[in-house]
Amino acid sequence: MNTPHIKPDGVKIAETILLPGDPLRAKYIAENFLENAQQFNSVRNMFGYTGTYKGKEVSVMGTGMGMPSMGIYSYELIKFFGVKRLMRIGTCGALQENMKLYDVVLAQAAATDSNYASQYNMPGTLPPIASYSLLKSAAETAESMGVNSYVGNVLSSDVFYGADATANEKWTKMGVLAIDMETAALYYNAMYLGAEALSIMTVSDVIPTNETASVEERQTAFTAMMNIALEVATK
Repeated sequence: MNTPHIKPDGVKIAETILLPGDPLRAKYIAENFLENAQQFNSVRNMFGYTGTYKGKEVSVMGTGMGMPSMGIYSYELIKFFGVKRLMRIGTCGALQENMKLYDVVLAQAAATDSNYASQYNMPGTLPPIASYSLLKSAAETAESMGVNSYVGNVLSSDVFYGADATANEKWTKMGVLAIDMETAALYYNAMYLGAEALSIMTVSDVIPTNETASVEERQTAFTAMMNIALEVATK
């Protein structure tokens, strides 16, 4: 089966998949972490691969930036290719001053300024939350690895260059750990379609202190996040 955005041409997509935003990070993971990796997608250069990690079949695929892009890929993977566990592995901007570059954030839930959930016509507010089993496993794995990690609420925003200069301060005051642009859509799709999802993110920017990682580091240096996700994938 093929969709407009994913064309595996017979290459199997595993029930567990890692979803970096950057397709080059997907390629890096396939080449450096997976054994016997086969490419299952190159449509729009959104690379996807399936291989094994510690003997278990795992896939990895880029999703692009923003909730519309994550929404398309995660929906198709669950609905048409039978993926059951999806883990976003990406970057985020920390909102709390005590957080450092390369800290890992495990998104328990995702606040959002997006209108993504309006499609469900809910008679109230539907909070996008992670799979507890994946979250628990990731938290335990991070602790066993000695990785400095935070569990809590993140913000998935539609806006990268925002006109409201006070917005970040408001989210910080409410205890939101970090900002990304994809988690809420992933969680909504997983909830709607009956899959499990978790965002495991590395701090690439500390917004209150203006610290930032390089472009090269964003592509390849976040090994703790990748190792946590891969270990969870084998459980």
